[in-house]
Amino acid sequence: MKYRTLGKTGLSVSVIGMGTWQLGGEWGKNFTQPEVNAMFARAQALGINLIDTAECYGDHLSESLIGTAVKGQREKWIIATKFGHRFTGFMKRSDERDLPDVREQLDASLRALRTDYIDIYQYHSVRDNEFDNPSLWDFLKKAKKAGKIRHIGNSISGGLDLRYQTERSTDADVEVLQVVYNRLERKPETECFDEAMKQELGVLARVPLASGYLSGKYKPGAKFTGNDYRTTQDPAKVEEKLKEVERIQKEEVPAGVDMAEWALAWCLKHPAVTAVIPGCKSVEQVEKNARAAELVA
Repeated sequence: MKYRTLGKTGLSVSVIGMGTWQLGGEWGKNFTQPEVNAMFARAQALGINLIDTAECYGDHLSESLIGTAVKGQREKWIIATKFGHRFTGFMKRSDERDLPDVREQLDASLRALRTDYIDIYQYHSVRDNEFDNPSLWDFLKKAKKAGKIRHIGNSISGGLDLRYQTERSTDADVEVLQVVYNRLERKPETECFDEAMKQELGVLARVPLASGYLSGKYKPGAKFTGNDYRTTQDPAKVEEKLKEVERIQKEEVPAGVDMAEWALAWCLKHPAVTAVIPGCKSVEQVEKNARAAELVA
């Protein structure tokens, strides 16, 4: 494993982290605690120390599974979670961005994670006017001073122009950005990476495998079924992505190199990106993700 300093936080994080949306049950599988325990034990053995989760991956379900998995070894992990939504059903969320809601969510996340502090507490896809909230900024700074959170982050919606919230980061005491970035989605290169480096922000690239499309497992014509969020996407756009992935695999991925490992390492080549946070459904996928570090300079 390789490690990088997460911007001005000073935290040393593994370049390969663990994204955990899948633990909330919206990726075609419901997880048992023993399955989660096994994945985290293997991740730790491979040197992974960064976990990203959220309040609405299930109703704090992902956080709860993680909390049990890392119990007794909390100090060995850097845990990032989020606030701003409430889980109401499969692929359904309500917006919870008012101060009383955020205060409640923070306490609920601490309970679910079985910890007394969160390393990185992130805004979760909030709108510009909701981010620009001095009362919320003050609350988060006080929570930081009280030791409930160590650093403030911002996971910006891929549907927004990334410039505004990035530019306001230092004013809001934000030290970490999380953005959608992968070989199929390169918007951050033009909208926020230069500013992030200017402000010395750590950058976490989420969806680095483009929701699994860059794994190399799916060919044009592939269909998704059941409780898999990809069933909610436009079939024509899915087919377009699959055809582009097929082209990339033929023209850009070196012979003999696994496409998923190549795709993770591709993200990490940009100087603004500190770490990637791919999801995983098994111990084998944890191992495969970790191997991508071998392709990183």
